[in-house]
Amino acid sequence: MHEMSLCESIITVLEAEAARQSFSRVKHIWVEVGAFSGAEPESMKFCFEAVSRGTLAEKAVFEIITAPGQACCFACGDTVILNERFDPCPRCGSHQLQVTGGEDLRIRELEVD
Repeated sequence: MHEMSLCESIITVLEAEAARQSFSRVKHIWVEVGAFSGAEPESMKFCFEAVSRGTLAEKAVFEIITAPGQACCFACGDTVILNERFDPCPRCGSHQLQVTGGEDLRIRELEVD
C-alpha cells in the first residue's frame, strides 16, 4: 500500500513547513489527488489518520480534492478530460493522446495554528 508512504511524506513536508513558518498544529489539510496519480483517495484518508497520530497533524481534517485526468489530442487538437488513462478522445475517438494533467498529488491548502 503505497498510500502509507505517501502520507508519511505529507507528514514530513508538514513538519518541515511548521519549522519554517512557525506553526504548531495542522487543523485542516486539503490534498489534491489526480485521477492518474495511482493513489486511492479512501486509502489516503485511512493512512493519513494512522500516520498522523502523535504528530502536529493529529486530528486534522483531511480532505481530498480529486483532479480529473486531462490530455491533449494530437488528432483533433483539443484538450480533453479522460476518465481512464487509455481511453480514446471523447471528441474524435483517437488514441493519439498526451496526458497533460491528473498525475499529481500535492498539498493544496492548510489551516494551521
